[in-house]
Amino acid sequence: MPAKTKNPKKVKTPNTVKSRTTQSAPTRSALRTGAKTRVLSSKVVFKGKVFSVFRDDVIEPSGVENVREVIRHNGSVVILAVDESRNPADPDIILEKQYRHAAGQFLLELPAGRVEPGEATLAAAKREMIEETGYRAKRWTLLTKYFASPGFLGEWMQIYLARDIRDGEAQPEADEQIEVVRMPLSEALALVSANKIHDGKTLIGLMLYDRLRREKRL
Repeated sequence: MPAKTKNPKKVKTPNTVKSRTTQSAPTRSALRTGAKTRVLSSKVVFKGKVFSVFRDDVIEPSGVENVREVIRHNGSVVILAVDESRNPADPDIILEKQYRHAAGQFLLELPAGRVEPGEATLAAAKREMIEETGYRAKRWTLLTKYFASPGFLGEWMQIYLARDIRDGEAQPEADEQIEVVRMPLSEALALVSANKIHDGKTLIGLMLYDRLRREKRL
């Protein structure tokens, strides 16, 4: 009988090593240390009444050189004025309706306006609320601040909660045509859910206020 041959041992082939893309050292270092952009040159390409546009040649924290076109703005304040006297469980919110040329439509918004050079943000919020709605408030709380669109716009927006309000006469600027709208919070939130409020600051303000109330943090 022929001699039995042993089954050859299976040779294990090494697993394929997958290459991993890693970030370059400058990027990791920049994220870790909070390095900032280095501006090589900056040129004003447009200067208007409300904002200016700059063309900046920069070296960013990653070490990459880029050209960035940036809108510079002095910042804005947003006022979420509430009246809890009628129904504390569902307070009234002061909104306004006005035509926005850039959007091409009428928008329902929280009152807001720009901060003048050298003006404190709380003072700006009080001024804007009187100018646009006529309302005044005894209690003010800063709810949050955020960049409106940081990809190209260097504008801080700060949302103030105004309580214990009383009405008065509005003092709008000559180019402002504003309709003041008063509605319960529940109705305003229903408009948010129905995708009928399209203004970012108003969405942020209403939803943040509602959450803070439900969490009893106000």
